[in-house]
Amino acid sequence: MERFMMFDDRPIDSFLVMQLSDLARTLAQNRHWTVEFAAHSGVHLTRPIVYVSRFWDVYPAHEKEAAIKSDVVLRLIGTRRHTDVSAVQAFRQAADAQPLPKLAKQLFSFAEDLRLEMVCERERPGTKRWFRVRRRLYRRYFAQQWQANQTRSALADQFLAAMYLRLTADSPLDDVPLAPMAEEAVQTRLQTLWTQWFDASSTTEVAQWALALTELMKQSLHSDLVHDYTSLPFVSDAGQDEQTLTIDDIKRTDPLENDDALAEANGEVKRQTLPTWHRETSRTGGSFLRFELERGSRTGMMGDGARPGDDGDQALAIVQGTSQPTNRNDYGLEAHASFNDHPRTGSGAPYGEANRRAELVLVPFSPPSPVHLEQYRAKQAAVAPYRKRLVRVMEQWLEHQRSAWRTNLPAGRLRKQLVPFFTDERPRLFYKKGEPARRFDAVFGLLVDCSASMHDKMEETKTGLVLCHEALKTLRVPHAIVGFWEDANEATAAWQPNYMQTAVSFRRSLEPSSGPAIMQLEPHEDNRDGLAIRWMTEQLLGRPERQKVLLVFSDGEPAAYGYEQNGIIDTHEAVADARRRGIEVVNLFLGRGADDESTRRTVENIYGRFRVFVPHVSELADRLLPLLKAWLQKSL
Repeated sequence: MERFMMFDDRPIDSFLVMQLSDLARTLAQNRHWTVEFAAHSGVHLTRPIVYVSRFWDVYPAHEKEAAIKSDVVLRLIGTRRHTDVSAVQAFRQAADAQPLPKLAKQLFSFAEDLRLEMVCERERPGTKRWFRVRRRLYRRYFAQQWQANQTRSALADQFLAAMYLRLTADSPLDDVPLAPMAEEAVQTRLQTLWTQWFDASSTTEVAQWALALTELMKQSLHSDLVHDYTSLPFVSDAGQDEQTLTIDDIKRTDPLENDDALAEANGEVKRQTLPTWHRETSRTGGSFLRFELERGSRTGMMGDGARPGDDGDQALAIVQGTSQPTNRNDYGLEAHASFNDHPRTGSGAPYGEANRRAELVLVPFSPPSPVHLEQYRAKQAAVAPYRKRLVRVMEQWLEHQRSAWRTNLPAGRLRKQLVPFFTDERPRLFYKKGEPARRFDAVFGLLVDCSASMHDKMEETKTGLVLCHEALKTLRVPHAIVGFWEDANEATAAWQPNYMQTAVSFRRSLEPSSGPAIMQLEPHEDNRDGLAIRWMTEQLLGRPERQKVLLVFSDGEPAAYGYEQNGIIDTHEAVADARRRGIEVVNLFLGRGADDESTRRTVENIYGRFRVFVPHVSELADRLLPLLKAWLQKSL
């Protein structure tokens, strides 16, 4: 998918993410674990999420892969099983009371991770090579940091770098000065204290060691760490390092710096209007821009009551409620009613954990307009040669199947050539005529990506859809054509509406009047492919046909609200689940991105070898014909 604006231009290797997810689920022995990227690695306290660090992104691919895998192993085998949560919480409180809390926490985090690395290597000897790469990269990084922080006089950062280098040194000769900024007595005490880490066998002992070091160095270090190199290994939703804000904290209650008031003004009051406009509002103006004053005089103007609410206030106010359809998606009363008729998926995850907050909104069928009818007739004429070619080939193949005789059978009609009766030990002297032509026992589901990036490909895609529809209708093969998208303007963290617009339904696909509704498909916003594939899988499984095929027309990887990191994995899992249930899933990748190696690899990771790249959408009809022919022959 082409993006016109990318705030984080670091691409995510989808194949690596899937490897990490499989590794996490294997180590945790739970298929619900997921992997996400974050500033620092960690494991969630209540949810099955392990975070891997973005720190490794700058390194070569082979080193990055080993280091990221070490993050997963360290958190799921080490932190999850061998770190005492209560000891970490107690240490957090003790560190906050120290004059150098950041130094204490990061000393503890690195020391605890090094202790857990040895535990992981004992339990899983095959992970040693990953941890060797991890320590080598960290040592190279902290050697550079030691030099840089010495130049910048960042003494706490220099001390942390020296401590990591000392704890991971392979030789007694490979050392750096621990605290050249400290007095001689402190350095002597430090030489004895830092070696006590090698005797620590629990989280509590490591915490005591880190607090003792911080207490010793507080006189020599006059300021805390400048940078954050790591964080405590446990992650929670509340963010325990930050104080929770209340409604009173957010409301502005600061008094004015002066305490005077103006008398009532006589005459007309002049007001300054600050009009605004936004594409989600149907009118300009309003009171969106409001200012808080710290200096000035109190006045009685507009003091008769509370200011009435306005639509634009949502950006600055604290609200709690439920989103509703806007007039930008006016699909009629049936679509509006579907918001209340369909149960929210928040109580469960029938379409995957990544789509827990997504809701399906079925866009009702509407009769095509005269313009759509005219457009459809033009595309019918354009695809007529392709349709006739496919129908002629399939009819000839059916006729051959009907007229072909099967010989050398143990039962049936007696052949005229009886020589094998005298020459063979077990002669086969019978034959059977071909069976009469049968109906194609197949059903097709066609999903169309209606995201915004399809705006320059939708017309040619409609041509391919018309070809599929006309050919399958002529051969009497039931099928459905559905466009899907997510409304980015309405999507929130608690609710993401996903629209399914049925252009051709299974029930009406063979009717002569079906088809023009394909012209109603238009590009909209985002695409949540995993949800759409799971929904279409349900529809196909309810069909009686033996051969079930799901075609996905798209131009790139999925992108939706909160779907950036796990969208590729969720789509891959949806495809794998459909194939396990006997549905053939094939992706038709449209557009210039088919020539990009990274994009091709992403699509291959999702769909495997069952994908067809169409760099030029005008070639879509030529690519579809052999696919349809193969599936239809297989259905007999």
